[in-house]
Amino acid sequence: MLSVKILLAEDVHMIRGALIALLELEPDFEVVAAVDRGDRIVDAALRTRPDVAVIDVDLPGIDGLTAAARLHEELPACRTLILTSLSRPGTLRRALAAQVTGFLLKDAPPDRLAHSVRAVAQGQRVIDPQLALSAWDSPENPLSPRELEVLRLAARGADAAEIAGTLYLSKGTVRNYLTTIVAKLNARNRIDAVRIAEEAGWIP
Repeated sequence: MLSVKILLAEDVHMIRGALIALLELEPDFEVVAAVDRGDRIVDAALRTRPDVAVIDVDLPGIDGLTAAARLHEELPACRTLILTSLSRPGTLRRALAAQVTGFLLKDAPPDRLAHSVRAVAQGQRVIDPQLALSAWDSPENPLSPRELEVLRLAARGADAAEIAGTLYLSKGTVRNYLTTIVAKLNARNRIDAVRIAEEAGWIP
């Protein structure tokens, strides 16, 4: 029986240990690497050459979807299965854009995890039915890529001057972006716009 080599990325130590134990109960699974940060995924994958990377969507360093996109660029033969605890339709859309092969809720039954890893390893697309239904009913993201960058930095607490410095824009341009973002999302203010975008999964 050919084994499926797995890289696991999960920042919570106890959950990471439990997932390793669960995966290694399967006779055809081998966890070849386990990391606790998104910015360690690509290096670990290039070193161990896994068949499947099982990645938590919320990771320190860089988020799981950004890491998955970089992994696809560096090691396209490695397929990815994203785990999330939240049913956010916008997150699923971002996952598909990042060339993710599978997307599964963390509260799925343990046997579904094993089934999903095998399916992903075979090149099949796996999407949790609950997430698929949510994405079907969700509105499209109205924000441009640049507006998302501005809002993502605002969500991290950056003010207009800091955002301007990071994105090489003027403070006036940043303020205009923020005003447009608030209007597009029908938000009350910048904080409300961040909440709306996070709940929709448009920003990590």
